[in-house]
Amino acid sequence: MSKIDPTARVEDGAVIGEGTEIGPFCIIGRNARIGTNCKLIGQVTVIGHTSIGDGCVISPFAVLGGAPQDLSYKGEPTTLDIGSGNTIREGATMNVGTVKGGGKTRVGNDGYFMNNSHVGHDCVVGNNAIFATSATLGGHCEIGDAVYIGGLSAVHQFTRIGNYVMVGGLSGVRDDIIPYGLANGQYAVLESLNLIGMKRRKFTKQRLVTVRAFYQKLFHGPGTFAERLESVLPLASEDPAIAEILGFIGKGKRPLCLPTIEK
Repeated sequence: MSKIDPTARVEDGAVIGEGTEIGPFCIIGRNARIGTNCKLIGQVTVIGHTSIGDGCVISPFAVLGGAPQDLSYKGEPTTLDIGSGNTIREGATMNVGTVKGGGKTRVGNDGYFMNNSHVGHDCVVGNNAIFATSATLGGHCEIGDAVYIGGLSAVHQFTRIGNYVMVGGLSGVRDDIIPYGLANGQYAVLESLNLIGMKRRKFTKQRLVTVRAFYQKLFHGPGTFAERLESVLPLASEDPAIAEILGFIGKGKRPLCLPTIEK
């Protein structure tokens, strides 16, 4: 059985999963779908066509499924899909998508979204993401798995951030960041590989040496970036991480976040 506090307002049509607790003064809209064993601590708002997976914990004043902050939105039934096992802290916001952006905002599993963080319309966020306090995504961003975005950092609309990236606090991210990258700065630049994150993901010493050598050739070797990129393409076979980085670069439509020397 779900447990719904008598002060909560749950509209007809909302679906509440078994074992889910809806705390005091929550507002749950008619098109909301909340999975099993979730806990909405209190004063949480879930509106719009929003689905939330199993086992999520949501703190007071979070607003999930609000209208996009986009002037083109005219009330269309676009969606927000949130996966399972997420922790969403106080005041965090996640918006539904827009028709022009595909109509769906998606958040993966097992994320941790700290207070006042924001996921904009039409964004795609992978699994195991960590958004620190007030980390903010503009619309249409693509965020990979196990990405950490530091406090008070903002990511420009349409920007891609690859898997296992770390973004430092107080950073403004305007350009795509390669997988395994470490980016930092008021206008973020690529500082290095996220070696700590790679070690935590059991990269062997030999793999780290191989990927670091590739990184040095690509970003700090002689010649222009285009020339260096062409020269390292054959290295894709040396390690899956190298292949992933090169594939990410190949799919890019926006500028790439580069070291200061390239700016």
